[in-house]
Amino acid sequence: MEFEQIRAEIDEGVLTITLNRPERLNAWTPVMARELMAAFDSADADDRVRAIIVTGAGRGFCAGADLAGGGDTFDWREREPKGPVPRDNGGRFTLRVFDCRKPVIAAINGPAVGVGATMTLPMDIRLAADDARIGFVFARRGIVPEACSSWFLPRVVGISRAMEWVSTGRVFGAQEAFEAGLVRSLHPSGELLGAARALASEIAENTAPVSVALARQMLWRMLGAEHPMDAHRVDSRAMFARGQSADAREGITSFLEKRPAAFPDRVSDGLPDVFGAWEPPRFG
Repeated sequence: MEFEQIRAEIDEGVLTITLNRPERLNAWTPVMARELMAAFDSADADDRVRAIIVTGAGRGFCAGADLAGGGDTFDWREREPKGPVPRDNGGRFTLRVFDCRKPVIAAINGPAVGVGATMTLPMDIRLAADDARIGFVFARRGIVPEACSSWFLPRVVGISRAMEWVSTGRVFGAQEAFEAGLVRSLHPSGELLGAARALASEIAENTAPVSVALARQMLWRMLGAEHPMDAHRVDSRAMFARGQSADAREGITSFLEKRPAAFPDRVSDGLPDVFGAWEPPRFG
């Protein structure tokens, strides 16, 4: 698939998506949003893709929304004067990431500001260059956090740190992001993508893709559960479904035979429904 503002390249089970407007520090546009969602749609349908890395071209990750339109950048009244309140395209993207069936790693290689920061929140693991700068700067631009970040950010770093960053709107360094748990590890710029790829390759080479896809959905969705019983119900249904799969037989057999597993099940064939109305499994 050809793109205008991103690149997408598959190598040994790892899809690397690169935001590709380096002359604008990869500033976010509606075109970029559409292309990112299309790339994630394609990744979910492609069984060759076992993990996804998102990074930026040049010296920036994403400098936030492109503000070339001036003070009317976020004013949609003239563009959609009679329609309903338009959906935030950053939120459309983060919801797409939330629903993704492949694990997603952010390699934050430089400035990640505004939507450049919030777009990473539903990604499963974030690594950063040690000189990266991050900022939830919305209040300094007269707007508010978007891209579903009012849901994601407090769950990632806690409400107190989330409110500090959002209410001050300040840009902070990678070390502060690391200490707060926003990023998993810091790396010299030249080593960042290699570290992200090593992590993605570990997933691609050793795990059952259907199990990873299902576990990803289980962990993210249970962040909103009201009681651990909700998780128990989902876990039980998932264990019942996966316990009888060809993957489970292969995983155990390969372990006993001391050889690499060759998992046969494919994400494109669908995932078991473990989130519906709970019914105890029936045996026999």
